[in-house]
Amino acid sequence: MTASPLRLRLDGAALVSNWKLLARLSEGAACGAAVKADGYGLGAGEVVRRLAEAGCRDFFVAAWSEARALADLGVSVSVLHGVQAGEMADMPAGVRPVLNTPEQVARWREGGGDRCDVMVDTGMNRLGVSIADVGAGLLDGLRIETLMTHMVSADEDVPLNERQRAAFAGLAGRTQARRMSLANSAAIALGRDYAFDLTRPGIALYGGVQRSGHAGIRQVATPEVRIIQRRRVRAGETVGYNATFTAPRDMEIATLNLGYADGYLRCFSEKGRARAGDAVLPVIGRVSMDLTALCVDAAPELAEGDWVAMDYALPETAALSGLSQYELLTGLGKRFDRVWE
Repeated sequence: MTASPLRLRLDGAALVSNWKLLARLSEGAACGAAVKADGYGLGAGEVVRRLAEAGCRDFFVAAWSEARALADLGVSVSVLHGVQAGEMADMPAGVRPVLNTPEQVARWREGGGDRCDVMVDTGMNRLGVSIADVGAGLLDGLRIETLMTHMVSADEDVPLNERQRAAFAGLAGRTQARRMSLANSAAIALGRDYAFDLTRPGIALYGGVQRSGHAGIRQVATPEVRIIQRRRVRAGETVGYNATFTAPRDMEIATLNLGYADGYLRCFSEKGRARAGDAVLPVIGRVSMDLTALCVDAAPELAEGDWVAMDYALPETAALSGLSQYELLTGLGKRFDRVWE
């Protein structure tokens, strides 16, 4: 089978290093891993295998289909969206729902469910039972492995962080939960008071940097693309749709097998960059569905069929593009071969 002209070069050592750094920052709390959205687009199975070998014991996905895809790996998985009608009949072993509503709690009880996790809303107003529900006894008698909540703005220094932490801390001892969990990637860097018993990093595992405390996080994913054609463009000629770029001089142009259908969006037009060795190759013209053009004056050796690496360090690329670090990873398309090193 012919290899794809797109590959996502994935640094397994960087992934494990990031998890170990976050585990140290968790200061004695267990450190899990969010692997929803197919491991943030990198491939959940390979992410889980590597992190489990490094010592990670708790994994979080969004949906039951994601949990079933990991069933053969023998790890503990929690399904963040809970359990809907009909889903209790086909639950893999070792998987727990994160119950989010009184209806889900009732469904779990009526279906004879055993251990579960529970989400409590402390300010997100998205998913979770209310603190008032807990006080009224909604969770009494449930065998809860992890009671959790989710931070609204942990990547910012705002009073809401402490209000959420204090509200969650006030639930200690009010349920039969074995553990409590608050901190996502950003909140891990807020200090030990936010770690409780279990942290749940996501984007920082994959190279995302949200706070100064994340110094040491390493890039995991680098898109690499083959050149389809190299050509000479004369001064005054235009490149790409709508003639948004006019060559200021005679230039060497390489057309890449990459576009917004692959997750390399139009916001990278005239902004993105690639590299070939030490040479920096700017994107010129408009990114289209399947094609992107580079100026390759700085790389005279590049030819049809050669590979270039796109600049894709998450914090810098987010600032450049206006996309979030999450979008940059999860938006990368299926035409990329995922290649682990």
